[in-house]
Amino acid sequence: MSTVNEQQPVRSRTWIYVTAIVVLVGLVVVGLATFSAAKESQAASDKADQLIAALAATGARTPQKDQVVRVLGDDGGATCQDPTSALAKGTLFSQMMNGAAGPGMRPLIADNRVVRGQLLIITIYCPDELARFQDFVDGLKLADTVRS
Repeated sequence: MSTVNEQQPVRSRTWIYVTAIVVLVGLVVVGLATFSAAKESQAASDKADQLIAALAATGARTPQKDQVVRVLGDDGGATCQDPTSALAKGTLFSQMMNGAAGPGMRPLIADNRVVRGQLLIITIYCPDELARFQDFVDGLKLADTVRS
């Protein structure tokens, strides 16, 4: 095996490194600006107002409008992606436990309010998913267990 001696001076390759670094820094800046910029549309704002009013009508605490717009956008975000997927069901079921860990974890009859917020979100942001999610909720054993 033979070794090849570099014949090109280091100075002639410097422009390649500088150009690559400038392009990389530019892409990082553009990526961060695009990622952090909240694209607030009129539809997202209107739906956020609608959700906040619906939450207030049920007596629930209401989040700030900009939080709702950032999390749900104009399409409902992750809530509307597939509300009856295994992950969504698992997350909901984890809220209907006794709070223990390991072998002491037991399901319980949860309060109706556990799903009320998600039903409102689905009603406003993705009504086409409402029937399927309502069928899932109807199969749960819920009751008025928490007194206000």
